[in-house]
Amino acid sequence: MLDNLILGFSVALTLQNLAFAFLGAMIGTAIGVLPGLGPTATISLLLPLTFGLDATTAIIMLSGIYYGSQYGGSTTAILLNLPGEISSVVTAIEGYQMAQQGRAGAALATAAMGSFFAGTVATVVVAASGPLLTSVALSFGPPDYFALMLLGLIVSCILAQGGIIKAIGMVILGLTLGLVGTDVQTGQQRFTFGVPELSDGINFVVLAMGLFGIAEVMVNLENPEIRKGIVAKHGKLWLTREEWRYAAPAAVRGTVLGTILGILPGGGASLSAFGSYMLERRISRRPEKFGHGAIEGLAGPESANNAGAQSSFIPLLTLGIPSNAVMALMTGALIIQGIQPGPRMVEAQPELFWGLIASMWVGNLMLLVINLPLIGLWVMLLRVPYRFLYVGILIFCCIGSYSLNNNVFDIYLMAAFGGIGYLFNKLKMEPAPLLLGFVLGPMMEEHLRRAMLLSRGDATVFFERPISATLLVLAAVALGMMLLPTLRKSKEQAMEAD
Repeated sequence: MLDNLILGFSVALTLQNLAFAFLGAMIGTAIGVLPGLGPTATISLLLPLTFGLDATTAIIMLSGIYYGSQYGGSTTAILLNLPGEISSVVTAIEGYQMAQQGRAGAALATAAMGSFFAGTVATVVVAASGPLLTSVALSFGPPDYFALMLLGLIVSCILAQGGIIKAIGMVILGLTLGLVGTDVQTGQQRFTFGVPELSDGINFVVLAMGLFGIAEVMVNLENPEIRKGIVAKHGKLWLTREEWRYAAPAAVRGTVLGTILGILPGGGASLSAFGSYMLERRISRRPEKFGHGAIEGLAGPESANNAGAQSSFIPLLTLGIPSNAVMALMTGALIIQGIQPGPRMVEAQPELFWGLIASMWVGNLMLLVINLPLIGLWVMLLRVPYRFLYVGILIFCCIGSYSLNNNVFDIYLMAAFGGIGYLFNKLKMEPAPLLLGFVLGPMMEEHLRRAMLLSRGDATVFFERPISATLLVLAAVALGMMLLPTLRKSKEQAMEAD
């Protein structure tokens, strides 16, 4: 273990990796500050830039963007009541009230230190659980992987925003899009409709930039830009003894909860932040304080969102299965680099695995230094009108799409997915399950075919193996619990109509 950590820090502390970790942390903080942008859209836009980078350097930079965005969103949420990230909505509830009471400095310090503590603990958990889960994953066979991916998709539907039926439809659409192209085994083209550019399938970068980048621009341009507000003076960046007494236990509880929820399919920073806030409010001895500047309602969610962001790397690195949309983008980035994430990654790519883990701690330390001294800079960033930002985003998207294959068709396809993503937003359909289905679809097909070949077409192989049988039962139970309320509601509506 010690030798592996030494290897990791030797990789993370190289000049190139330090520079890109810092760049990722700065970009992540900036997009966390700016409303309307987020890690999913930003990482999808920056994927073309990683083509010329080393795989380890690329994933270190993209990871820094992800957990850096969790830091940045708290600054404007506290000072302006303007959350830049979804997970920072909870931060604004208590943080802005503290700022109004002249305790903005304490709120900012709580957010920064809570996030650093949670990030450090989550990094240790990732380092400790990685090799252990990898050894377990090596015993998985094709039926087990198929069942695990199926369970992950079903659970992601449960945790997705919007209706259950819509989420299932998005997963099925993602699985279908993942099948577009030429079948590797038969050589037959599927769902290409005679378009030669689709014979190699839909490019992951084009899909991601369209659904998240272009669609995000369209949604933001539709809404009036409101960035006015009085910036609270942050004052002294330190906590009183009483504030420490309430904040420290909440940070510990948020770290534990966020680490657990981050591992779950569909989990991550947002789910962890909201879950932590509900927990703190339920167990608090002073519930009347919530909504009026309860520091434990700030420390818990801020710790939880950073822990959730980093623990979501565990299923990706050990099983090769993304737990949320950002991790699906990370999977795409690794595949583009020719690396298949999964249990053999620790043995085949030890520099990448341990270098990424070490860079998480280095990145969290960088964020602690970046955020507090540069509070004024991040607030000034809000004054940049979005009408200037979106032009650059669109140009960057077009250049990135064209650079993939030097083909204008990719730009048209990206624009089409942008329109589809905008339509999804109007219909309250979250595109994250679609992205998970798109990434996992080809993997599920591969493991399903392998399982059927090994069993000579006997489908009972999925129930003969204890692991796959257990996972399929859990998937069936989860699907039943998910659909039962919807079916019951439809039945009641039909009876009322009669």
